[in-house]
Amino acid sequence: MPRASGPLSRALKHRTLLLDGGLSNQLTAQGCDLSGGLWSARVLVERPDQVEAAHSAYVRAGAEVLITASYQIGYETFAARGHDRAQTSALLRRSVDLAARAAEAADHEVWVAASVGPYGAVPADGSEYRGRYGLSVRELVAFHQPRVEALLDAGPDVLALETIPDPDEAEALLTVLARTGAPAWLSYTVADGRTRSGTPLPEAFALAAGSPQIIALGVNCCDPAEVLPALEAAAGATTKPLVAYPNDGSVWDATTATWHEPDTEAPWPTTAWRNTGARLIGGCCRIGPVRIAALGETF
Repeated sequence: MPRASGPLSRALKHRTLLLDGGLSNQLTAQGCDLSGGLWSARVLVERPDQVEAAHSAYVRAGAEVLITASYQIGYETFAARGHDRAQTSALLRRSVDLAARAAEAADHEVWVAASVGPYGAVPADGSEYRGRYGLSVRELVAFHQPRVEALLDAGPDVLALETIPDPDEAEALLTVLARTGAPAWLSYTVADGRTRSGTPLPEAFALAAGSPQIIALGVNCCDPAEVLPALEAAAGATTKPLVAYPNDGSVWDATTATWHEPDTEAPWPTTAWRNTGARLIGGCCRIGPVRIAALGETF
């Protein structure tokens, strides 16, 4: 697919790239129904044209990396809704294909990152913001490997191992990467200067720093105020490029399935992020194309 001229890792050596923003909020803005446990994956099943339209909205905003709609797809969850393994694998591949189509229609270079969300995203109970699921690393490997393999079948440029709440899950994902050889970035979700499960960030980042498959390390889906300290911790553990795509500072309430907005909007000191080593910068939940376009103007 001629959507980008070379590996993402090579591009990161020369410049900062603009990531897209939250897919779910853009789908909602387009009038899509995200109710139920499948979240944005529901739209992938029912209205794939809307997923492509959401990607295209971010392309028009200047995004240079599109993250696929595969975050919340798990074989077990979809089996409970009547999808066999072949159908679920096809949906994972579809998520990559839709992003690739939007990328190919762009007037600038665009890479496709296949989203590999955490185990906690699949039950849709907010446990990705807690971690410590009670599963062993081996069980987490068994959960993630078929998802990763199906995504790789569709040929993304990179995997986005995103919103990871604890190092146990990161270890499992690193095991899967070592088996497949696929390039990926790894981004933890953090709070109060630690991973969501409470692990100190230097320890969490050090776990992944030596992996040859990891092309960037950082954070996503966190308060913007958490970004700079986290990037500083990552820079202390690795010389790899860093990645940052926070949300707007809102807190997700899994019980009511609603976001609680902050009293005041947090600043985004992107110059400081870049000076610390961030080379992939964008937005996560509740950050739409207008914010992404404005963010791109700061690079």
